[in-house]
Amino acid sequence: MAIFLTKESKVLVQGMTGGEGMKHTRRMLAAGTDVVGGVNPRKAGRTVDFDVPQDVEGLGATPFSVPVFGSVREGIEATGANVTVVFVPPPFAKAAVIEAVDAGIELAVVITEGIPVHDSVAFHAYAKKHGTRIIGPNCPGLISPGQSNAGIIPADIAAKPGRIGLVSKSGTLTYQLMYELREIGFSSAVGIGGDPVVGTTHIDCLAAFEADPDTELIVLIGEIGGDAEERAAAYIADHVTKPVIGYIAGFTAPEGKTMGHAGAIVSGSAGTAEAKKKALEAVGVRVGSTPSETARLVLDRLAVLH
Repeated sequence: MAIFLTKESKVLVQGMTGGEGMKHTRRMLAAGTDVVGGVNPRKAGRTVDFDVPQDVEGLGATPFSVPVFGSVREGIEATGANVTVVFVPPPFAKAAVIEAVDAGIELAVVITEGIPVHDSVAFHAYAKKHGTRIIGPNCPGLISPGQSNAGIIPADIAAKPGRIGLVSKSGTLTYQLMYELREIGFSSAVGIGGDPVVGTTHIDCLAAFEADPDTELIVLIGEIGGDAEERAAAYIADHVTKPVIGYIAGFTAPEGKTMGHAGAIVSGSAGTAEAKKKALEAVGVRVGSTPSETARLVLDRLAVLH
């Protein structure tokens, strides 16, 4: 099992023919993702050939030919795609997401950084109204190891399926915790993004992992700014029965300065790492002081479970 993304997922890539789209489409194919097409109205009807390295030594590369469609609707009609990964530049991202929603896509993974907040608010509201789940923007996407990878998470850091579910605001910390816990493996890891407005929240992922029979323990990575982690703590207290281990980035961040993500800004006493840590610990979540300590807490808790 996994959440949001499985081996049955059929993936389109909006912006596949650009530099970032090409690079990460190749990586998604190498991870076993069923990439069924790209979208670019100016290159519709063409195919793009990818030589994808294989994990087994000596097998060389496998060629993949991926068709390019003029619209998301055409891609869905031709392939049955139900996921899109968006690599479209910020000025055009809103239109790209709305196009995917209008076409009936189930899941849109918006990798693009620097989208104006008012654009994000508009397409999130539109997607919610029409039943499309948004992950991001400004996120690394999500991976269900051994099944599918939609976004920019390096599959080779945690190619092994396992029992841990991970939800994170931070792309870099997603990669680090996946690497530290690679011997255990993950059911799914979701990078929700660090912008002030995101489509899928910590709470959405907590609910999905709680319902997933193959997820035994949840890792929650937060950071300074906003109150998402405090709200997640309240949700854990009322709805989550599985153990949760946390990590909060930004204990040394100066007040009033945006750190890394657009949403990672502390104003006065609101949104501090200490406040988030206390809220999580108050509901029984062990919170590590470093990523490595967080990984050790996970291993200790799993040892108790077994």
